[in-house]
Amino acid sequence: MRKIVAGAFVSLDGVMQAPGGPPEDPSGGFTYGGWTVPYWDEPMGQFMSECFTQPFDLLLGRKTYEIFAAHWPFVGEDDPIGKTFNEVTKYVATSSTTPLTWKNSVALNGDVAARIARLKQGKGPILLTQGSSVLLQTLLSHDLVDEFRLLTFPLVLGSGKRLFGQGTQAGALKLVESKVSTTGVTMGVYSRAGAVEIGSFELPNTSEAELARREKAKREG
Repeated sequence: MRKIVAGAFVSLDGVMQAPGGPPEDPSGGFTYGGWTVPYWDEPMGQFMSECFTQPFDLLLGRKTYEIFAAHWPFVGEDDPIGKTFNEVTKYVATSSTTPLTWKNSVALNGDVAARIARLKQGKGPILLTQGSSVLLQTLLSHDLVDEFRLLTFPLVLGSGKRLFGQGTQAGALKLVESKVSTTGVTMGVYSRAGAVEIGSFELPNTSEAELARREKAKREG
């Protein structure tokens, strides 16, 4: 069985839209495209390189695919990430019939969630997402993501496409790796850790009458 790993750049308020530049995705009137660029440093580059050391195939939404296809095939053989991206299989969730021109690209049409679920059941390397905010909502709503590799930036954007949308299914996560860049970006790897556990800080001997009083006070504001 294959594992799906979601890689993303996010702001403190969870926005992941257009991290690399204004032209990437100005939809919805988003004006902060390129918000990650001023924070980039060597530790972040190292963390990203480590994400690509184990075998993987890319799992991308159509918009992210087009951005990548316009960049990575042209960076030259001396760029290790570009060379790797060009060689791996690219699975692309798309409703378009326009051909995918980047080599080793495979279109996922129709019921994308079902097709990706079948990919997970097969043999092969991990399926790694990059960006692809729309595709991620499908993966999260169908509980298909096994691991998150997130770079969280110290800024608030207020609006924009978010990593965790309303359809995200609840679940606990375990932080298995954590680093901090010189610019304050936290880099974390999170694996699945089962269901959400809950508890209470209520005193064990609190009477029913007291609980009722507190509940009434909450309702009355």
